[in-house]
Amino acid sequence: MFDTYEKFKKDVLKLTKIDLNFYKEKQMKRRIDTLATKNKATNYDEYIKMISTDKEKFEQFVNFLTINVSEFYRNPDQWNLMDKNVIPKIVKEQRKPIKIWSAACSTGDEPYSLAMAFSKHIPLSDIKILATDIDKQVIAHAKTGLYSEKSIASVPADLKKKYFTKIGSSYQISDEIKKCVTFKEHNLLKDPYPTDYDLILCRNVVIYFTDEAKDMIYSNFYKSLKSKGVLFIGSTEQITNYRELGFNRMSSFYFEKP
Repeated sequence: MFDTYEKFKKDVLKLTKIDLNFYKEKQMKRRIDTLATKNKATNYDEYIKMISTDKEKFEQFVNFLTINVSEFYRNPDQWNLMDKNVIPKIVKEQRKPIKIWSAACSTGDEPYSLAMAFSKHIPLSDIKILATDIDKQVIAHAKTGLYSEKSIASVPADLKKKYFTKIGSSYQISDEIKKCVTFKEHNLLKDPYPTDYDLILCRNVVIYFTDEAKDMIYSNFYKSLKSKGVLFIGSTEQITNYRELGFNRMSSFYFEKP
């Protein structure tokens, strides 16, 4: 029976450093119960033992928890707005190199999209992107830079031609784009936040967190930004208390630190 969730949360924290108290309980418990049952565990203690002793099952669990769904130029209208309004503003107001943080970067689609988007405005040597995620599996995938045709469907044709090479049925991102991006493991709910950034992207991630966790994350992002720095959030999210957190709203998904 899956009825000792409080103990399970403590066991998961010890094992993975992921604090399930920050996640919406009903939604997360349902997902975990489904995965545990799929792996033929009949209770939480059995499932904890399984992921403690089986590396493959452990990585499956972390990957399942971190919900990795990504694609290049996801929500193209928002990237068009970035190209026309946000990037020119940042380039004009901030010193080079431009420092960008792609938080919860998943398989690298987003940070590589950022490098390409900024390359239309400044040299690649002036673009420094930190890409972080809690899941080392997806970071490993991101570092290889190999993507399906579906993943890169929204990349503008000129950038696709310039920065991708077709290998079989997949597409390899160029080394010059890769050099703009540094990948690191980072847990938004417990690790120290880097500072002095011109732009931070964290999209379609915090919807899985409690309101308290969201406020903590957005407050930390505010501290991580330079003055006039910009936070870009996902199309499924909103920051209703952005004024209390200190932000000015530029548009539905862009917020500026004064």
